[in-house]
Amino acid sequence: MSFNNLGLKAELVRAVSEKGYSAPTPIQMQAIPLILKGRDLMGSAQTGTGKTAGFTLPLLQRLAATRPPKNGRRVIRALVVTPTRELAAQVAESITSYGKWLPLKSAVVFGGVSINPQKQKLIRGVDILVATPGRLLDHVGQRSVDLSSVELLVLDEADRMLDMGFIHDIRKLLALVPKQKQTLLFSATFSDDIKKLANGLLKSPALVEVARRNTAVETIQQVIHPVDKSRKRELLSQLIGANRWQQVLVFSRTKHGANRLAAQLISDGIDAAAIHGNKSQGARTRALADFKAGKVQVLVATDIAARGLDIDQLPHVVNFDLPNVPEDYVHRIGRTGRAGREGEAISLVSVDELNLLRDIERVIKCEIPKRIIEGYEPDGSIKAEPIKRGRPQTRNKPKRRFQHKGKGQSKNTAQHGKNQRYKPGRRAAA
Repeated sequence: MSFNNLGLKAELVRAVSEKGYSAPTPIQMQAIPLILKGRDLMGSAQTGTGKTAGFTLPLLQRLAATRPPKNGRRVIRALVVTPTRELAAQVAESITSYGKWLPLKSAVVFGGVSINPQKQKLIRGVDILVATPGRLLDHVGQRSVDLSSVELLVLDEADRMLDMGFIHDIRKLLALVPKQKQTLLFSATFSDDIKKLANGLLKSPALVEVARRNTAVETIQQVIHPVDKSRKRELLSQLIGANRWQQVLVFSRTKHGANRLAAQLISDGIDAAAIHGNKSQGARTRALADFKAGKVQVLVATDIAARGLDIDQLPHVVNFDLPNVPEDYVHRIGRTGRAGREGEAISLVSVDELNLLRDIERVIKCEIPKRIIEGYEPDGSIKAEPIKRGRPQTRNKPKRRFQHKGKGQSKNTAQHGKNQRYKPGRRAAA
């Protein structure tokens, strides 16, 4: 099947062809016709399967087929909400490249950068807005956006968007858009609880799932290296050096842990950088650019910061810490093994994480091979201190805390100190 068979406009097919794509992926073949018909939709596909184009292409077509109000000013008719800055930038780039031959204008807004240039572009008028929840609410508060004309709403990475840390902001945004609209939820995975919650937001949604839910991509070789917690960094450095890995994405459970690990790797003579929510947008962008260019050998990231990282042909992903939520394991390893290429996912697991490992294997419905590295055999006398499962709980009605604004910062992005901790009522940093 070709993109022509999906009913897309010639301008969109031309843009797709110019990007080097000739045939739609499974998620695109299923989702695009449904979205073009105006159906609400829940779409689930592994990272790297063309999910973003699966909603941006029909979104562009539907907007191009209708005219905005005749008062001469563009209004926001499509809103795409994403959990992180990186994912917002990726979606915005997709909309720009696929819509290059259409008379539509778009904008992207996220925190970590000055709000004023964003306001100026919004005031001039756009058809499509891509945004992170916090910065979008900032613009709402400053009256630089009007969401009353939204015809199509997309929640990308919906499992995270609708999870405990974002649900309150999403509910605020839902109250600002018209009830009569088309709503799409896309994600790599959907838990049953999230599906129930999403069904309350959608009208008779179509469900599109590509591959079995919560399965790891078949092209990814997974392995567990049991090791004492105190020797993880030493083993990681040894693996990188012995195997001559040149591009490795390493996941840390915490921001502080990401900073510490990157510093330790640098002391071992390995070029490394960390990205997490406390880093400025400029620092995150530079670190990712250096990683893609090969200037940085190891990129250490937290789960939320890694959402939306678009890295082609990434050969190695390392779980320095196992995630507290098993579904996040699928998100993590989905960064490698893309587009049919082989990839390797290595997890360094201490005795404290065995309960998390069991949860992961239950979710992906397979046992991950274990291989002990000689010289790093776990000490059997160490008593396990199991790590608590799940994400931090938030109160039902969190209070927004207003902080002193620095230059170029909005009230929701200002921070006190370098190591700001998440507290109930404060948005989790991406």
